[in-house]
Parts: sequence; structure tokens; C-alpha cells
Amino acid sequence: MDHGEDGRLDRQLAFLIEADRLKHVLRATTLVDGSRPENSGEHSWHLALYAMVLADQAPPGVSIDRVIRMLLIHDLVEIDAGDAPIHGDYDPVALALAEEAAADRIFGLLPPDQSAGFRALWAEFEAVQTQDAIFAKALDRSQPVVHILQNDGRGWRDYGVGRDGFLRLVGARVERGAPVLWRWLWARAERYFR
Repeated sequence: MDHGEDGRLDRQLAFLIEADRLKHVLRATTLVDGSRPENSGEHSWHLALYAMVLADQAPPGVSIDRVIRMLLIHDLVEIDAGDAPIHGDYDPVALALAEEAAADRIFGLLPPDQSAGFRALWAEFEAVQTQDAIFAKALDRSQPVVHILQNDGRGWRDYGVGRDGFLRLVGARVERGAPVLWRWLWARAERYFR
């Protein structure tokens, strides 16, 4: 190996080592069995599996491979910025700034060609404008609902989530990207919001 290849591998492995820290970021959502909080690394892996299994719920033209890639990296910024539950109390402007800085730092560990591609894919997910990002966001909002349903609504009670907030922050995103999945989820979640 020449020095250039060593340097590239150094950067790639530095990124992968840094990404391992995502396993230490705890989320508000618990595991399906309610035994402990899920970590963001587990969440990202589970969402990639959601994309594979629920690919038939994607609108025409969605690239499931791109969705999986988005979902695997979408929360890496939480290494620096932490997890902010959507029903929690946080400053969205401050969070967005912290996540942008985290994206610059974390994706900047990679070689420039990979750094630019990963950073752009993360930004696409955050912007929620492309069909791939819309579907990815729908899955990201669906997975915690499935967990909370398995825990008899515990997460919604813990955060005092009301019907309007749930429909606005979760329902609108899921329905936009995966309408059949949304109907399935709402048929099971509605009783918690009466």
C-alpha cells in the first residue's frame, strides 16, 4: 500500500470508529419489550430493515438502496447533538445548528469524495423534498409508533402527547410517504388519543 491508500483507510476507519459512538446515544423510545431505552445505533439499523421489509409501501420511483443508506446515516449527528424526541421540549433552531455542525465534523472525517456524498445524503434526508427522503422520513416516524404500540402507549403518556401533536408531527409525515402504512398505524394508535 502506498501512503495515499493508507491515508484514505485512516480516514475511513476514523469515521467508522466515530460512528460506533452512536450506540451510546439513548433515545426516548424503548425497545419493543419496554426493558430499556433504544439507542440510536439500534434505531438506525432497525430503520434500514424497515426499508427492506416495507419496500412495497414506497411510492413508485423510490430507490430503496438510497433510502437504506439515508437511514443508516441520518442520526449520526446525534453523536454530537444528542437525541431530541419530537414530542419533547427543545429549541429547533439551536438543534438544527448543532446538527449542521455535527454533520460537518463527523462526515468531514471521511475522505473528501465520501464526505461530500454522505453529507449530501444526510442533507437530503433532513430537507424531506425528494421521494426517497419522504419515504425515509415516513419510516423514521413509524418505527417509534410501532414500539410505543407494543408498550401500550407508554411513550405517548410519558411525554403527554396529544392527538393534534401526534397527527401533525407523526401522522402528516407518515401519510405523505407511506399512506397505507399510516392507515395501519392510525387504526391501532387512535384509541390512545381519544
